[in-house]
Amino acid sequence: MSHTGPSQLHHTPPEPKLHYLNQSYGVKSWLLTLDHKRIALLYLISITLFFFLGGAFAVLLRLELMTPEGDLLQAETYNRMFTMHGLIMIFFFLIPSVPAVLGNFLVPLMIGARDLAFPRINLASWYIYTVGGLFTMSAVVMGGVDTGWTFYTPYSSTYANSHVILTALGVFITGFSSILTGLNFLVTIHKMRAPGLTWFRLPLFIWAHYATSLIMILGTPVLATAILLVALERLFHIGIFDPALGGDPILFQHLFWFYSHPAVYIMILPSMGVISEVVTCFSRKRIFGYNYVAFSSLAIAVLGFLVWGHHMYTSGQSVYASMIFSVLSFLVAIPSAVKVFNWTATLYEGSVAYQTPMLYVFGFIGLFTIGGLTGLFLATLAINVHLHDTYFVVAHFHYIMVGGAIMGYMAGIHFWWPKMTGRLYPEGWARFSALVIFIGFNLTFLPQFLLGYMGMPRRYHVYPEEFQILNVMSSAGASILGVGYLIPMIYLLWSLRYGAAASSNPWSAKGLEWQTSSPPVSHNFEVTPVVTEEAYQYSPQEAEVV
Repeated sequence: MSHTGPSQLHHTPPEPKLHYLNQSYGVKSWLLTLDHKRIALLYLISITLFFFLGGAFAVLLRLELMTPEGDLLQAETYNRMFTMHGLIMIFFFLIPSVPAVLGNFLVPLMIGARDLAFPRINLASWYIYTVGGLFTMSAVVMGGVDTGWTFYTPYSSTYANSHVILTALGVFITGFSSILTGLNFLVTIHKMRAPGLTWFRLPLFIWAHYATSLIMILGTPVLATAILLVALERLFHIGIFDPALGGDPILFQHLFWFYSHPAVYIMILPSMGVISEVVTCFSRKRIFGYNYVAFSSLAIAVLGFLVWGHHMYTSGQSVYASMIFSVLSFLVAIPSAVKVFNWTATLYEGSVAYQTPMLYVFGFIGLFTIGGLTGLFLATLAINVHLHDTYFVVAHFHYIMVGGAIMGYMAGIHFWWPKMTGRLYPEGWARFSALVIFIGFNLTFLPQFLLGYMGMPRRYHVYPEEFQILNVMSSAGASILGVGYLIPMIYLLWSLRYGAAASSNPWSAKGLEWQTSSPPVSHNFEVTPVVTEEAYQYSPQEAEVV
């Protein structure tokens, strides 16, 4: 028998004491807080604003693409729209979403610590993120940037007639937020685990964030260097990337993709950690192959640094180098496949409950699998030459990032919302929105695989008439997807005031974060917890009792 969801509790818990939420109502107490939970909520507000702003640019793109003629946006305006959509969604939403919100809130709770190792650095990371975002938004207000989110040279460093330096400065500043967050997580996980919490008793969410933190620290400085060199060449006409000045534009691609392909794993690995937690809770089983899932996170982090050249098959790099990058790209798919296999095996013969977080898990597994398999198409040299810079790449990327990373983020928000706020959300509306998002997503991006195969280039706002039907389908799906994302924002905000009070463990889940109140007290635990069992020690009897 499946266990009950949070709206089906056997008793009514007392009204939540909102501890860290209600310590003080003053704005100053929030802006100067050192509490990791409050900082996570500050990130949640900021990231949500950027998400809907980036989505607004996407709406304009899809409206333009409903007709073959460029009759809504001019060419330069269209370039600015897709550039700002990519920049905001990648650097200000996808990269920080799970680590900055869920990671910040949960890492100390999951390891039994009172806070992160460096609370002041944690607060500083949010301020740095905000300042970087303000620089980038000021570029939007002043007219935007038209280079694409990749800042490809020599166009960005010499010829672009837009606010490249201001935008690049925003991305450069924001990178330090990632570095500080990664540093904080690594030190906290190494030094502040509760007694008895050995490495192989850690939740898989922690393993995922550990691997992500390594990428943040090792990869982000490379992107920062590349962006800084673009600004220097643009300001002082130093010959770094521009061939007319003696530079090499391919050098920028190597620097950019050396970070930006591992950045894909910064976006997806934390969501994979979320999926591991939700799968084992709602199947009432210990995760299948715990060690393999844990080490696959580290394997993804390491191998992710070795595959950047598959973005450059058509750039003129050596055929032999492309062959090596192709093999390595197939290799990096193996640890991801291990995770999907182990999640599926965990579900097998489990007592599966179809609550909202689990619906997002099913969406993640299906969409991420499609994204991963189409990634193998693009890793193949001959196929990539045909599909490079077409809508097939756009669809593949969004199946990984939206179908994967955001589905995992939504699963995590719904799973830990009672813990974060002490309130329950309306389960019916939550399930409905998960279904709407899944349908809207597939209607948006499945047609783009066909468009790419048929040869429609990405980033074009004018296209042949035979592509219109598929583009109209994609735009219709985007409208459904937008509604699907708007519904959770409404009912989650509603739940803060009107939602039923949550018990300390409404899902009957394992893990230290469920052993404190909902929401947790400011210092997390009244008594330092001691861990005496392996992770995810669910038993079949629990499924019958709960």
